Amino acid sequence: MDDVSWQLEPWASLNDATGFHIGEGRWLRDRRFSDDYLNHMYNGGNDRHFTDYMADSTWTRYLVDGDEASMVGHLDAMISLYDKWNDHYDTNKSLYWVEPLADATEYTISSIDASGGKDGFAGGEAFRPSINSYMWANFRAIANIAKLAGKADTSSSYVERAAGLKKRFQDDIWNDTLSHFIDRHYETTEFVEYWEPIRGRELVGLVPWMFEMPDNTDKYSAAWSHLLKTEELRGSSGMRTVEPSYEYYMKQYRYDAPTGLRECQWNGPVWPYQTTQVLLGLANLLNSYNQTVISKDDYLQELRTYTKLHYNNGKLDLEEDYEPDKPGPIVGLPRSHHYFHSGYIDLIISGLVGIRPQADNSIVVNPMLPSDSDISYFRLQDVSYHGHTVAVQWDADGSHYGQGAGLTVEVDGKKIASATSLQQLTAEVSSAPATTIDRSRIAKSVHLSNAEYPKGSASSGNDTANIENAIDGRVWFFPELPNGWNSNATEEVSEQWYAIDFGSSTALSSAELAFFVDGGEYALPSNYVISSWVDGQWKKIEGDGEELVANGITNVKWDELSTSKLQLSFTQAAGKRTRLAEFKAF
Repeated sequence: MDDVSWQLEPWASLNDATGFHIGEGRWLRDRRFSDDYLNHMYNGGNDRHFTDYMADSTWTRYLVDGDEASMVGHLDAMISLYDKWNDHYDTNKSLYWVEPLADATEYTISSIDASGGKDGFAGGEAFRPSINSYMWANFRAIANIAKLAGKADTSSSYVERAAGLKKRFQDDIWNDTLSHFIDRHYETTEFVEYWEPIRGRELVGLVPWMFEMPDNTDKYSAAWSHLLKTEELRGSSGMRTVEPSYEYYMKQYRYDAPTGLRECQWNGPVWPYQTTQVLLGLANLLNSYNQTVISKDDYLQELRTYTKLHYNNGKLDLEEDYEPDKPGPIVGLPRSHHYFHSGYIDLIISGLVGIRPQADNSIVVNPMLPSDSDISYFRLQDVSYHGHTVAVQWDADGSHYGQGAGLTVEVDGKKIASATSLQQLTAEVSSAPATTIDRSRIAKSVHLSNAEYPKGSASSGNDTANIENAIDGRVWFFPELPNGWNSNATEEVSEQWYAIDFGSSTALSSAELAFFVDGGEYALPSNYVISSWVDGQWKKIEGDGEELVANGITNVKWDELSTSKLQLSFTQAAGKRTRLAEFKAF
């Protein structure tokens, strides 16, 4: 969530995380977040800095909200975006290649071996399971969307492209010796040859199931056996990205220069990034494939192991990567806290609870719970699906909810399907308009560029970055990931202020104030006043303001006025500092 040097400026976005964000965001009842995100990414926000599967994410969002018009509106941009990936297409092999670093996975087997074991941050271009399954999923999504748009020729073309890519992928990326999908080298170096297969298994070989790409055969499903073996991909703390048998397993190559802390590598560590992908793939395997290699028990165990990673010293804080064979995160850099390059909500809703979104007027529910699970009850409710409100309930013996034993599915408060045991349920759900998106309230205070308005100023703590953090649009209250304007402490009670200059007269009628409090250094102000700039001086705004709250949102409203500047002033306690996490004006 915090800034990193390789993000796309000024929006602080990274396209490798888009699949996770849309996967999580498709379940939000307020559809604006995912809709605006896709509008941004299809209008210049996706710079192809990394590989991604955004067209597939757009399609799977539609499977939940049913908003065909919004999705079809992006079709031309999708086609343009993914046709650009022809610069990573080998026409001789009919497969896609990528440098692991541009696949968001530095220090893989291909990149380390391409350097002779000396490095691996860059280089090591390879035909990878990831990019090829991403592109297959994108082609399939474009075909589906084009069909809805009435563009049959385009749809047929992408169906054909997807079929050709899948055949070459299964023929050439599958390795019979390792029973796994693995990389083949794209670049010849002193140490590796073009088309030579890499010499070990990586977790990325299971990613194709995230899109149900591999055929439903015992041959391919056998790859999942490697996730069950502790000497292979199953670590005690999570899924290893590389097996311990690899020569350079867990060798640390890269360190952060200022701190000396270990940097990111994919030669063994557990990554929530890929763990999310593999858990989504495992749910697909258990739902759609005929296999006996892996079970719902294994899904639940891996989900629980992943859940534990979210806690750091008893507090929620998911970081970049983790030790595979002992507890604890690896990187631990300031940017690593609450690293939003993974998913969890989607794993619970579509995986554990088992709502499997459909393109037709139906709903499928298949919980990923074994029949003898120790989870004896759950209820997921208020889920927006195809314009309706859905609930799924499980009560093993009927004692918890008092509504009878078994599994039930409700739509708009009415039971439409049930079973006495945990099993797949399918029911008809009529198509209804997607819920309306309300864009009437837009923050006018967000500062994106130093050269442009709005701009902030303050009574103290006048470091530029410190001031800008209070109007960057982002609100959180994590002590390990500071964000906001921090005032200076004073020995006595003092009056402090923070002002926003809009550069021109701006219509405003409300504000949101967010203050961080830690019970120590940072305290909540005792009072506050919001003023507007009138005739060269500050004038208090008369309105309706809530009492200040710590680590939350305080709402202030007034009759609409026009002003070029807005000021928040407040009384600061002696010996304390104030952190204004965000000052939003609407």
